[in-house]
Amino acid sequence: MHCPRRSTGRSMQVHTSIFRFGPYELRSRTRELYKHGTKLKLRAQPFQLLRALLERRGDVLRREELRDLLWPKETFVDFEHGLNAAISELRGVLNDTASDPRYIETLPKLGYRIKVPVEVEEQGLNGASTPATAPVAAVEGVVEVGEASGKTGSAWRWGVAVGILAAVMGATVGYQEWSRGHAAAQQERGRLMLAVLPFENLTGDARQEYFSDGLTEEMIAQLGRLDPQKLGVIARTSVMRYKKDHAQLETVGRELGVQYVLEGSVRRDVDKVRISAQLVQTKDQTQVWARQYDRELNNLLSLQDEIAKEIAVEIRVAIGDPKRSGAAPKARLAGTSYEAYDLYLRGTYFWNKRTLEGFARAVDAFQAAIEKDPNSAPAYAGLADSYVLLNGYGGLLPRELMPKAREAARRAVELDGTLAEAHTAMAVVAQDYDWDWKTAEKEYRKAIELDPNYATAHHWYAEYLAVMGRFEEAEVEINHARQLDPLSLIVATDHAVILYYARQYDQAIEEFRKVREMEPHFPRTDMIYHVYLKKGMFQEVLADLETEQGSKNESPWYWAELAYREGQVGRTAEARRAMKKLRDMNRRKQIDPLAMAIACLGLNEGSEAMDWLDKSYAGHSISLISVKVDPLFDPLRGESKFKNILRGMGYAE
Repeated sequence: MHCPRRSTGRSMQVHTSIFRFGPYELRSRTRELYKHGTKLKLRAQPFQLLRALLERRGDVLRREELRDLLWPKETFVDFEHGLNAAISELRGVLNDTASDPRYIETLPKLGYRIKVPVEVEEQGLNGASTPATAPVAAVEGVVEVGEASGKTGSAWRWGVAVGILAAVMGATVGYQEWSRGHAAAQQERGRLMLAVLPFENLTGDARQEYFSDGLTEEMIAQLGRLDPQKLGVIARTSVMRYKKDHAQLETVGRELGVQYVLEGSVRRDVDKVRISAQLVQTKDQTQVWARQYDRELNNLLSLQDEIAKEIAVEIRVAIGDPKRSGAAPKARLAGTSYEAYDLYLRGTYFWNKRTLEGFARAVDAFQAAIEKDPNSAPAYAGLADSYVLLNGYGGLLPRELMPKAREAARRAVELDGTLAEAHTAMAVVAQDYDWDWKTAEKEYRKAIELDPNYATAHHWYAEYLAVMGRFEEAEVEINHARQLDPLSLIVATDHAVILYYARQYDQAIEEFRKVREMEPHFPRTDMIYHVYLKKGMFQEVLADLETEQGSKNESPWYWAELAYREGQVGRTAEARRAMKKLRDMNRRKQIDPLAMAIACLGLNEGSEAMDWLDKSYAGHSISLISVKVDPLFDPLRGESKFKNILRGMGYAE
């Protein structure tokens, strides 16, 4: 949808506008943007924002205005992230940057403004042109032209609102039909957001951190399943940022977009545990509810359920629904022994470290939990996820670990078909190893249906949609994940990767850089160099390569990426040294052939790259799933062997 056209105040004839600034021309009637006569691609949301900025030329367009225009105050939607994403895409199309803006100026904590002169031409529907009759003026947040009425200004406001809302939810009609129930929950009136801050370990023993962290994660999972239509719960990755940084609750509320936080602490002795918890409103730090629990350790699981039920009552009162009874969610670990639960917590603690060592230790812990309790569905799901990521991060061939991952995921679903984590594990195995795209999508959707607050399901489903080439739908899902896990570096990085796959290079660079501002050496952000190379930004690549000399890194992916980048910037000798390192590693222990293919592409050795790609296909490399959309493989797309691989993987050409 688009903004209603506005009267100039001179007649009842409907006019549209053409805005010219720099080399660009925006045509409001046809909703097109041109540069030097060449039409540019611009999605509906950033187009509507650009039009609003041009209409407000000479003045600031405030973020608060846009937020108030789009959603009433009592409704929570992740508008801040949606607006940031639209501005980022708009800057990418205009070849603009936030650090050195030429067109869109950011006024910190205020809004945005067009920096350059704007020429406006008004046109009637019959094509007749007239000059703009009056400058745009802003009065109390209402935009008017000439003698335009307040109703007309209001129509414009709602036009912007409808246009941006439609763009945020933009996807294919079929996808919208399925996602309506889930996406609507993000926007439903009265929906609140809650963050469970890391439970503080008061045992005095750092070795017990896994226990308090695991308890935090379990509370997030339980509360996230209470009433997803009324309550959204921030994921573990984001709240763990506050484990050591005890920020003011007002800051937490602003950064995470939450109205309430649950704080807690754990004291643990040999056979007893004391848990203190309080529910606090972030805007004024008022305490809504507080309790202290002393229990035997073997009653810990029932204790969690008890806390969740009490908080559910308080949340429902807070949102004005005190009579709603609603059954408490089924205990995720019902019937699990304390020893098995303790080991399960250890597994989740190590898994969330996102390191090779962490995944290996998580596997050990989950296996030990299963030995204690063979009916623990969460432990089986955790084991499956650990195998998948251990395989991917290690650059290993999947023949050993992925069948184990499939069996663990199958067992998790068999034991508890209501567990979102189990269906997500099934989905990722079907996607990464079996290339069974229909089953993968079915399982992702089932997981999200069971627990709309499970950020990992939205995150991994977004990746699935991206590798299928369904980028608009992927954008919707990754935005769901970012709302539920707003400070997650891996979710933000994978958003940048999705933009790279979609060939939205400028926007991808901006998202990668945002992550690097928070964590300069976050590993997956190295894909920014693929984007630089596609844009011919060789100086940016060369500057970083100087820091790579003499590295002791033993990951095959590291040396493959190094060979690719060195070769693509013309440093052939250095690229061949990296390739030799890879060949030596492969002789000692067979690595994923895809790593060799990437190195060959860096040296423009397409024939050998194709041979290695064939081997990767034969070995069902889990890293091959992006082959349909990754620009890295563009030099091979005309090859018949490449097309055969796509067909063999079940991708339509």
